[in-house]
Amino acid sequence: MSQWRRCKRRDFVRCLRKLGFDGLYSGTRHQFMVYKGYRLAVPSNAEYSVPQLRMMLREVEQIIGRQISAKDWEHLQ
Repeated sequence: MSQWRRCKRRDFVRCLRKLGFDGLYSGTRHQFMVYKGYRLAVPSNAEYSVPQLRMMLREVEQIIGRQISAKDWEHLQ
């Protein structure tokens, strides 16, 4: 069974692009990515802890309308 692991920012952005997100656009405080009119803020940390990664992925799940398991996430990387 797959487990959640820390994730580097560049890997997170690359995986979001595979899920259909566009860009890495500059905002006022954070950079963000866009998916069909939805904006997702991408914090500037060099690496995301497991709790932070899970929190962001919950938001991604709501935006794309499907669940992302640890196994799915591992295959995206």
